[in-house]
Amino acid sequence: MKLQLFHTSYEEIKNPDIHYGRKNADFGQGFYTSDDSDFAGRWAREKAGCDIIINKYELELDGLHIKEFSRSSEWADYIFNNRAAKDDYLSEYDVIKGPIANDTLYNTFGIITSGFLSKKEALELLLQGGCYYQIVLKTPKAAAHLKWVGSEILSHEKALSYQDIVKKEEEEYQEAISQILS
Repeated sequence: MKLQLFHTSYEEIKNPDIHYGRKNADFGQGFYTSDDSDFAGRWAREKAGCDIIINKYELELDGLHIKEFSRSSEWADYIFNNRAAKDDYLSEYDVIKGPIANDTLYNTFGIITSGFLSKKEALELLLQGGCYYQIVLKTPKAAAHLKWVGSEILSHEKALSYQDIVKKEEEEYQEAISQILS
């Protein structure tokens, strides 16, 4: 079975490096993608002199060891572990699929990990807002199953429209957080 994936960058990435990304990202180090092209566009940030490129891929899932999360305490525990830059206890998986922690978009991880919230309250904050999924390639085997199929340049107008969507979602998210914390 094949899955269509998208990754936003300032260049075409035909052969992704799974070791390039941050070790303290949601699902640890790996190549982060989405199966939603609109969501991939929301990651776009304009940079002077650079085009915004949406890379398109096909991932052959057959033969890969895949871990799939839903929004749950198991998912939150894994994110907290990785954000704290601890050893990746799911390193046997080639691909990890699951919701993005909304605080990745909205910079609230400090509140969530402050120690002033219980684990239950922290999870409640992470569950706010829309649920968007990320698919992370973690191993050379997963990278070998990924085929680059093309790219498109994101127009300035489209990038601005995505930024407006993110701004609106951020405002809604901050309102939800303030309600929970008050």
